[in-house]
Amino acid sequence: MSAYGSLAPVYDRFTSDIRYEDFADFYEKIFKERGKTVRTLLDIGCGTGTLTALMAQRGYEMIAADASSDMLCIAQEKFAELNGVIPPLFLCQTMTELDLYGTVNAAVSCLDAINYLQPADLPELFRLLHLFIEPGGMLIFDINSPDRLRSLNGFTSVDEDENNLCLWRADFNEEENALYYGMDLFTRRGRFWQRSFEEHVEYCHEPEKLVNLLSSAGFSNMEIRSDGPQSELGRIFIIAENTSH
Repeated sequence: MSAYGSLAPVYDRFTSDIRYEDFADFYEKIFKERGKTVRTLLDIGCGTGTLTALMAQRGYEMIAADASSDMLCIAQEKFAELNGVIPPLFLCQTMTELDLYGTVNAAVSCLDAINYLQPADLPELFRLLHLFIEPGGMLIFDINSPDRLRSLNGFTSVDEDENNLCLWRADFNEEENALYYGMDLFTRRGRFWQRSFEEHVEYCHEPEKLVNLLSSAGFSNMEIRSDGPQSELGRIFIIAENTSH
């Protein structure tokens, strides 16, 4: 079952409460703490490009990658409305198929995109990031903590506006150590409603295991932070610096 297809046109409406400015401020705080000058920035799992646009408006040259062509179409539309910013390079690539045209000063990934990767795929992602982040460059990403994902077992919610309704149901699979959540999407089409369905899966990743995998891939100076945006919701940030290739 595909993810972020039918959801793409309504994603921003149902996530309007997310303060992307807080994520951008946190990244820049880390850059400053680590004494890093960042000009070129990779946004991994960029989605509809809200963070990409925000960082571009702050002066960064952006590369934005996502596996969903539907989400990238929304992202491109946002930049058509912006003036005075360098358009990003959009890449329709999965996280384990990243193929950039050069290196970047830093890479970020927000809103638990890394949780979508199965544990067996993490080493390949980190290998590719070690390749495409320049030596001394930064990597910052966040995850939903395992406790957070387990706490959502059996959780249901409803999001709606005048023309759209989303029913969200979550079930935690102990055997797979993953949270499955289904989304029933209803979109008004004149006098009728069109129904579609998506299933998403987020896998539990222990922060210490991620640090070990990053070290094996060639990163150093790792840090686990719980003082970033949405930390009260169990969001954990992992920070690392790349070493020489």
